[in-house]
Amino acid sequence: MPNRISLLREKRHDCADTEQFNSVALENGATTLNHSMAMVQRMEGLLAQGNGSDVALRVQTVNTDEVKVIQAHTLVLSLQSEVFEELLLSHNTSTLVLREPADCAAVFDKFIRYLYCGDISVRLDQAIPLHKLASKYRVWSLQQGLSQYMTGHLSSDSPTGHVVGWYQYAMQIGDANLRDSCLQYLSWNLSSVLQSGEWGSISDDLLLSLMQRSDLILQSELELYEALEAWIGQNQPAGLTVENALRQVRYGMIPPQHLFRLQKQSPVMLKYYESIRDLLFLAFQFHSASPVQLAKYFDVNCSIFTPRNYLSPSWGSPWVINNPTRDDRSFSFQTQLGPSGSDASKRVTWNGLFSPRWLPLSVRSAYTNEMQATRTDAGRPRIIVTPATSSPDFAGVSFQKTVIVTARQGGKMVVRHVYNFHQSTEEAGDFLVEADLHRRASEYLIDSSLYLHVVVKPLYHSLIVARK
Repeated sequence: MPNRISLLREKRHDCADTEQFNSVALENGATTLNHSMAMVQRMEGLLAQGNGSDVALRVQTVNTDEVKVIQAHTLVLSLQSEVFEELLLSHNTSTLVLREPADCAAVFDKFIRYLYCGDISVRLDQAIPLHKLASKYRVWSLQQGLSQYMTGHLSSDSPTGHVVGWYQYAMQIGDANLRDSCLQYLSWNLSSVLQSGEWGSISDDLLLSLMQRSDLILQSELELYEALEAWIGQNQPAGLTVENALRQVRYGMIPPQHLFRLQKQSPVMLKYYESIRDLLFLAFQFHSASPVQLAKYFDVNCSIFTPRNYLSPSWGSPWVINNPTRDDRSFSFQTQLGPSGSDASKRVTWNGLFSPRWLPLSVRSAYTNEMQATRTDAGRPRIIVTPATSSPDFAGVSFQKTVIVTARQGGKMVVRHVYNFHQSTEEAGDFLVEADLHRRASEYLIDSSLYLHVVVKPLYHSLIVARK
């Protein structure tokens, strides 16, 4: 058997050399005859009928009496999997007994078919067990393909949700790319996640990881607190976990009238009030004095005073741009000056300018010197957000702008990309740099329109002065 495998491997290398020769010959007018699909069909028939089988795979489901027998071929298994090759060499028998957990046993025949045919159909609930099998038997092409499948199907609909499960699996196996993709998806689409059954299934560690992030996209901080309270009621975690999670809430971003109500009506806040009393006291001070005054005595450069990406009208506005490749567009919207009690009633008017081909000269002159510079980025879309007027109230306040791009994926609206830029630049330099807006089927467009949401976040870190 080892000799037969070695000979076939040598033959496969010879074929690779031939393919390289054929590709050169094609440039001289030769033609490649491709019958690979017929070959795949024959291999699938070979597996299904068991013709010429020399090994039986006896797949036993762990902790049950369920057994599945698959007639297979040593040569195919050994060529596709190092693990199968080692198992077959060490077991001088025509039957190979394999023990698999129920989820893996259920898709084992699908896994074996991939070894014969090189293609596989995957459902959302099959991704993890198939990935486990690909990893266990060292079928690296399938493992990589399934990781890419999961990364690309985070937004797909499923009855109970799947992103949290994929995140936990990525943590378990150490797949940093899948882990980060899941965490980003949950962060950018948190409002919809909070309303789904998936929210209640997240682990303590994942909850705390999300609560610490400033890039969460949701309606308001109050929405996050109420979702946290529901999660605590459903999962009944340890007291230390509750305290740590409650201390990640940014109470300064919750209007005082809602804080008063929570103090009297929230069962969780009533129970754990002593654990967060200092944060609530600081939040009420933040709402009772101007940020300029507060910064003289307290450090305002901390998370409790740092906004997340809130979608409520006080923080920004949606902007739908029809046929975005046609011409320049502009719009105006208003936000509160800041979330503190002294600033929430003050309004700031913002002007947004979108250009599919950067800015025309006639418009550039109205902006800063940086924007007047000659640029030849023809065809690259740009967006600029600036205040309509200056005001003494802006003293000590810097503004971060966040542009959220929404698209349709997996049949639902999800956040496709997030761009951040600051007061010093007024624009996002890499805005839609990878988007092809001229293509009607562009993944950035919905019915030929570009769906944006502009969020303006006041930051108070520039107010810090020496404490007295």
